[in-house]
Amino acid sequence: MPSGIASLEKLQAAFGELRHALDSQDAAQINAATAVVKAATDDVRSHGAWKVDADLRQKIEALRPMIESARVRVNLASDDARQRISRLAQNGAQGTPLTYGR
Repeated sequence: MPSGIASLEKLQAAFGELRHALDSQDAAQINAATAVVKAATDDVRSHGAWKVDADLRQKIEALRPMIESARVRVNLASDDARQRISRLAQNGAQGTPLTYGR
């Protein structure tokens, strides 16, 4: 298990990987990067040292803009996917004529 600072570096790298995956718009890469972010986040949380160590807390605060940016981008991407699915469902129900008459 990495130390507190190593865990934060791992977390920063994981969010960088997530950012690149979101840029690629590849669902498999996004899922893989999300799993890496979760593992890195769990690792940081398991230490608990950031609660008492001011230096670690400051490093986490420095990561906050990157974390917030990733959160917003994930929410926008999931909302876009939901809207596309809704439009496809609507068009599929109304726009496709029956092949065989009954």
